[in-house]
Amino acid sequence: MTITRFAPSPTGELHLGHAYSALLAYGAAERSGGRFILRIEDIDAGRCREEHVAGIYDDLAWLGLDWVKPVRRQSEHFSDYRAALDRLAGMELLYPCFCTRKDIAEEIARSPSAPHGPDGAVYPGTCRRLAPEEREQRIAAGEPYALRLDLARAMALAEHRLGEPLSWRDGGQSIACDPNEHGDVVLARKDTPTSYHLAVTLDDAAQGVTLVTRGKDLFTATHVHRLLQALLDLPTPDYLHHDILLDEAGRRLSKRDGAPTLKSLRGDGASPDDIRRMIGLG
Repeated sequence: MTITRFAPSPTGELHLGHAYSALLAYGAAERSGGRFILRIEDIDAGRCREEHVAGIYDDLAWLGLDWVKPVRRQSEHFSDYRAALDRLAGMELLYPCFCTRKDIAEEIARSPSAPHGPDGAVYPGTCRRLAPEEREQRIAAGEPYALRLDLARAMALAEHRLGEPLSWRDGGQSIACDPNEHGDVVLARKDTPTSYHLAVTLDDAAQGVTLVTRGKDLFTATHVHRLLQALLDLPTPDYLHHDILLDEAGRRLSKRDGAPTLKSLRGDGASPDDIRRMIGLG
């Protein structure tokens, strides 16, 4: 039995790209007699809106989708993420990072050969090199900080425990896990007590997801998620990273660029079957 999920952030209305991802996940569960889960990823309190949560429910129901209830909302599970952070801290895999974006940019500018990853230049590890005493003093002084994963230590520990290199299955192929291009990723901040990487990894395990269907733009993030699964003794689902829908200019459909929303298309008289044809699933 396949258990899939669709996990939007309620920061705007759903568009055709969301419909494509949701319908792929729903179809995979339906074909196996499995379950389709809807999750609301609302950890960003500054951008998430309740009206968008209601809109997500309306749009998906209009498309003919049904999902397991109750719906898991990340904002209601910060204690779960805190417990995972405590476990990682107990393994001595986290460190406080006091760098601002300006500090990081200046440090990278001093090193023209700094490695780059999918999100730009990789964090150079400035605060990883701080003495424990200095970290404690700066925290005691109330200086804001993020918690970063010491990637090299984490990979060494995970592979030692597993006894072999990390990997996962993606579209039926085995993918070697290599999160180095992400560097020491942030797992929590003062104003957001978890990150996408940590929350989505824990949520998928908590909800028993066996197949993660999501866009290819998130493929590289799976390297980080596989590492976290190994560190936290979580199961590894299969993955299917699907193509990204593009607009007429060849840009990825996005809320920011004003992609047509399902609500607006409904208002113009489109039917659910029309939506399926528009995205190539009709």
